[in-house]
Amino acid sequence: MAKVFEPQVIYGSILNQKAFNFSVRIAKLYKYLIQKDKSYDPLHKQLLRSGTSIGANASEAQSASSKKDFIYKLSISLKEARESQFWLRLLKETEVINNQEYESLNRDCDELERLLTSSIKTAKGIK
Repeated sequence: MAKVFEPQVIYGSILNQKAFNFSVRIAKLYKYLIQKDKSYDPLHKQLLRSGTSIGANASEAQSASSKKDFIYKLSISLKEARESQFWLRLLKETEVINNQEYESLNRDCDELERLLTSSIKTAKGIK
């Protein structure tokens, strides 16, 4: 597979920027995979849904009505990041994506997980 495009979009906070860029990468990966082989489409769609949901929920958190709502939205983003890592691992182990593709996407997803965890802890006042 050709290298998945890594966009450089400025989108508010570092977390939101990285989540948006990850969403773009996932959408482009989906587009490539569906053209390559439609037999795994249910798996591809699961990754598309969870991978793009990270940024959508992080973005929505910016307009939260309360601190509790902010933490809740970021927690959903964190859950979606963890789900995305599952689908990425599954696609790698079933040889739908290669190790290099997996490592690149998983590294970005792991970074999002760490940013989200840190943001949630900060919002909760945890050190």
